[in-house]
Amino acid sequence: MNQTTAAVKEITCIADGVYSMWFRTEIAKEAKPGQFVMVNPRSEAHLLGRPISICEIDADRSLLRLVFRVVGYGTDELASSKTGDSFTILGPLGNGFDVSKAEKDSNVVLMGGGIGAPPILGLACALKAAGVQKITAVLGYRSREAGIFLKDEFENVADVVITTDDGSEGLKGNVVEALRAKDIAADIIYSCGPMPMLRAIKGFAEEKGIPAYISLEERMACGVGACLGCVVKTKDKDEHSHVNNTRICTEGPVFEAQEVDI
Repeated sequence: MNQTTAAVKEITCIADGVYSMWFRTEIAKEAKPGQFVMVNPRSEAHLLGRPISICEIDADRSLLRLVFRVVGYGTDELASSKTGDSFTILGPLGNGFDVSKAEKDSNVVLMGGGIGAPPILGLACALKAAGVQKITAVLGYRSREAGIFLKDEFENVADVVITTDDGSEGLKGNVVEALRAKDIAADIIYSCGPMPMLRAIKGFAEEKGIPAYISLEERMACGVGACLGCVVKTKDKDEHSHVNNTRICTEGPVFEAQEVDI
């Protein structure tokens, strides 16, 4: 984990309120799919960093790609930046996806909902590089009008199934409904998205007896486990606090689905 100044290499709007940003930073040499960074606003009036999942990693060129939705002051400041601007970032943070859990000949299903899709793209690239042959990405969006972002990048590394809430592109419905409708074979599932989607994936995986790994999205203040502002209930007691809670920012954000009570 490092705190460093990172320069903006490229910033692009890729959908309604969704931006892609490449940072040049040595953090890229340590980062893993599913981890995140805290990006500090430049305004002294806003002290807390913004947690943003890592989308893609180019370690050789020291580049990190972040894809985020504008939801407030901090992300609006990021979206308004330009090439050459710099931000203080802390990372890489958290525990990411364990690529070694997927066998090379297994049917790997990746499920991303909305702004949960970006970290799944980085995982897809890592799985492909590790020699996994059968990768299916099931991606859920609001509508074609709001933007089907990252679709082209996913199609470079996986078979892609698109769902939208209104049926304007792909299948109408959610990602679990698409999994059933398409009868997609899955030996292991990795996912990131809103909590209702992750609950449905947990239930599906339990029903089918499939291991599933979920990345939890949560508001974070510190990102390093000090503030205890992003806890989730677990089936086991923490050995230090002796309660059924764990911190998403440090023990997560990726958990085995059956370990957490969501």
